Amino acid sequence: MDKTYQRAIAVLNGRRRASRPSTEPAKSIPELSRMPSLDGGSDLKGTPSILGMKHWLDELGHSAASINNLNIIHVAGTKGKGSTCAFIDSILRAHGRRTGYPQKVGLYTSPHLIYPEERIRINFEPLPRDLFAKYIFEVDDLLSQSGPHDFATRPRHLQLFALLALHTFISEGVDAAIFETHHGGEYDSTNVIEKPTVTAITTLGLDHVKQLGSSIESIAWHKAGIFKSGAPAFSAPQETTAAEVLRKRASDKGVSLQFVHPDPSLPANIMQLKPDVQRTNCSVALATVRSFLDQKDNKSRSRLSSSDILQGISQFSWPGRFQLVIDNQFQWFLDGAHNEMSVSIAAEWFLETSKMQTITSPVARILIFSLITDQRDAAAVFERLATSLAGNGIQYAIFTTYERDQESESKNNPQPKILETPSQDQQVYATIWRRAQPDTSISFEPTIQGALELARKIGEDHGSVQTLITGSQHLVGGALSLLQTTETSETGNEIRRDE
Repeated sequence: MDKTYQRAIAVLNGRRRASRPSTEPAKSIPELSRMPSLDGGSDLKGTPSILGMKHWLDELGHSAASINNLNIIHVAGTKGKGSTCAFIDSILRAHGRRTGYPQKVGLYTSPHLIYPEERIRINFEPLPRDLFAKYIFEVDDLLSQSGPHDFATRPRHLQLFALLALHTFISEGVDAAIFETHHGGEYDSTNVIEKPTVTAITTLGLDHVKQLGSSIESIAWHKAGIFKSGAPAFSAPQETTAAEVLRKRASDKGVSLQFVHPDPSLPANIMQLKPDVQRTNCSVALATVRSFLDQKDNKSRSRLSSSDILQGISQFSWPGRFQLVIDNQFQWFLDGAHNEMSVSIAAEWFLETSKMQTITSPVARILIFSLITDQRDAAAVFERLATSLAGNGIQYAIFTTYERDQESESKNNPQPKILETPSQDQQVYATIWRRAQPDTSISFEPTIQGALELARKIGEDHGSVQTLITGSQHLVGGALSLLQTTETSETGNEIRRDE
């Protein structure tokens, strides 16, 4: 059997559903009885992702005890989950470098920006492709041994990824593992974790409302599903109603919950803690790591030191979030913001950070945007972004797709239909943008590569350019893959291409 990396990716992609389910879940599912009736509650469809996970782990030979031995930090939230996980990972690695514990830190996040193996990291390095493929086939082969299965009885795409991460971390013998939920928490496939060491909730807001509900109370209820008795819980500051739900769920589960405000001891004026939301994310991470080490660091009994914290922050990197790539006169500001809360923060970060850069005048300022979704109100998201950027000198707006380039479109579609006219969504975005910024030049590009090339041409005509790329992690991932070079020097989330 072909067991190449390409074949492994095909196995993973073969578990994607053609479309989201539209039928109600079976009334007999006992897990659903836990969900209260809330205003703006969730409208679940299909089978909750948590179902089947224990059975499949049993088939893989992994007991609850083997999962508990991973010393898991479980993180849920709406915004800042990935950054918080990356801060936890970085601070733990800094402590481990000084004390010897932990020596191996596993990190599971989603989605990936460019390559699927980015989702599963050990000591922040994505799993090597040969190992990634090896573990995919181990999981697939073990799950196939119990006999033939139809699509509905096998793990779906994200369930398979969660199983793969657990299998990998057990096989590799990590000392600590950080797991980011996919969506929600209560019914998320990662919630098969029964005894995490610590749990954390990042900033909550309205997102994935079809699955999690259209009220902040419903969102909070789902996210708090990761709370487990015996595991301390930490949360970023929340709206009053969300905080009340978190407190109630923590009390019901016998969990100690602490709300974490920005830590005043964090270093000031450091790129890795800009914008201010990163100070909140880092503060939650810091409280989480301290609790983890208090429970688990029996080998050295060494508390987290100020040098651990500083090194952890200094080496922090989370591609695609508040990331600046500088290539001579071209400055690219990338952020995977994709909901109303996050795009306004992305705009604020761009406006503040771009003013701090040294660049030759005159400067063209450009927005490259794409958001293709049925999970949120895309027009409302873009309206928030346009309002946040209004009156700040954006001269050009380029609307594109998620297609990286012409070649990728041809691979994904044997009979490619390159966008010849703007899509309905793009026309809506253009209307919103003209209303907010009537003097802006608007363009439509069918590929990300085309959008970048147009931005470069505009920059060359002006002399230099500052471009904000936002709206989706799919857009940012495609842009980063095109902007990457083999010769880069990196500091935090700033990359400068060598001249």
